[in-house]
This record gives sequence, structure tokens and C-alpha cells, in this order.
Amino acid sequence: METTNKKVRFTKKRGNVVQDKDSRIFNFVNVLLLLVFTVVIIVPVWNVVASSLASNEALAKGDFIFWPSEISFDNYRRVLNDNTLWQALLVSVGKTVIGVAAHTTFCAIIAYALSKRNLKGRGLYSTMGIITMFFSGGMIPTYLLIKSLGLLNTFWVYIIPALFSYYDVVILMNFFRDVPTSLDESAKIDGASEWKIFKDIYVPLSKPALATIALFHGVWQWNDFMTTKLYVTDKALYPLQMKLYEIITQSQAASSQGLNAAIAINTTSKGVQLATIVITTVPILVIYPLLQKQFISGMMLGAVKE
Repeated sequence: METTNKKVRFTKKRGNVVQDKDSRIFNFVNVLLLLVFTVVIIVPVWNVVASSLASNEALAKGDFIFWPSEISFDNYRRVLNDNTLWQALLVSVGKTVIGVAAHTTFCAIIAYALSKRNLKGRGLYSTMGIITMFFSGGMIPTYLLIKSLGLLNTFWVYIIPALFSYYDVVILMNFFRDVPTSLDESAKIDGASEWKIFKDIYVPLSKPALATIALFHGVWQWNDFMTTKLYVTDKALYPLQMKLYEIITQSQAASSQGLNAAIAINTTSKGVQLATIVITTVPILVIYPLLQKQFISGMMLGAVKE
């Protein structure tokens, strides 16, 4: 009997040793892969920042990866002294903030309605939404539609066409379905309306999903320049991304014609482009950590015991 117990203890100990060894190997490989992945992401980004800080001579040589041999802030001075850049920044911030608020609210209201199984015509509405995920009218019909709505060369061309996305509606709809029905029933017994139930129960419980939708749409709004290129000709309504596109195209045109007047002292067209890229990227990098805390799953676990 004692011999058997010793064998069992030895087997368990040996099994734990093997398990610990496998765990260490897995952790080592996992950390190594994550480090490689991190380096692959960070090095190109850092190279863009370092190149934007390089002088004309250092950038022309291009013999650096992490830090230039000569630092110059002339690229940033030229970009920041451009008054049209600040106008473009105002447009970008305005269309991002208003667009995110309008898009998230609109999609949340539709998702709340479609999450109710007793909604009449729910299957038809869902089918129509799914069709929009795979098919569109095309560029010319969309242009004619926006023109007929009077949205050409207006700020609202950034907001109204982007109000609805059935992909975001599906995400929110599935999240709303996980809210316990007993919350609805108790609220209705207390005399709460559908709007009050949506505003006071569903929205607070759905902050992670709403923050995710807001972040995705905010990044899209900030980076979008095709809307401007297709529907806006008034330069007062140009966002930052369109301003960046304009700087790049003007620099390429000047280089092809052999014109040096388009390039300021001690700067290059490439340096100006890189400085503009850094400036347009910083706001997203600042906002993302503020929204990251909302990405918490299971916020409503234990709210109601069935």
C-alpha cells in the first residue's frame, strides 16, 4: 500500500514537472512572437517620426532608421504656420465628434428596435439591412443621390450619408439581446416607456459595445478623405486628410516639374509630408487609451439573477 502511494506521488510530481516545462516553453515562444510582432509594428512608425524630425541633408542621405544625424523642426514649423491646416483640423474634429455622436445614437436606436422579437416586419428590416452590407448603388448613383439631397459642398455630407451601418447595428443588436428580459419587465411594471428603458437601462449596460462602435467610426471619420474628394470642392471644408493629400500631390507635381519654390528652406517635400502624417495621427493615439477602459466584457453579469 505504501509503495503504491509513493508511485502515485512520484507520478503526480513527474506530471507537474512536465507540465511546468511545457508552460515555460509556451510562455517563452509566446513572448518571443509578441516581441517580434511589436518590433514589426513600432519600427516603421518610429522611422516616420524620426524622418519627420530630420534635416534636409539627413533626410536626403536616408542613412538612418531610429534617429537622424541632424535634427530640424523646420518641417513642423512650415506645417503649423499654414493657416489652412488649422481650418482643416477644425473640420476634422467637428466631423469626427458630430459624426460619432450621430452615428452611434442612430445605430443604437435601430439596434434596440431590431433586438425586440415582437417587432412587426423585423425579418424584412433585417433582410434589407443585410443587403446593404453586400451591395451598393455605386459611385455615380450615390453622387446623384447626394446631389439631389443638396449635400454637395456642405458640412453635412460628412454626417448624414454615414449615419447608418448595418454591420454596427448587428454588433449592438446582439449585445442588446443579452440584456436580461426581466429588466424590461420590471421597468414596464414601474411605468417606464420604451425610450426610458433604452436610455436608462440599455445604454448604460452597453457602454463597451457603444465605445467600440464609436472608436471604429471615429477612426473612419478621421481618416476619410474620399468623401471630400468626391463631393466637396470648397477648400474651407477640407479635413486634415484631404489637406495631407493636397500637400502630397502638390509636392509630387513640383518635383516632376523641377520646381524648388514649393519647398521651404531646409525642408523637403517628403519631410513636410511626414510631419503632416505625424500631426494627423497624434489625436487618434491620444483618444484611443481614453476609450480603451470601456472595452470591458461582462459589465452586466450578476445584474439580475434568473
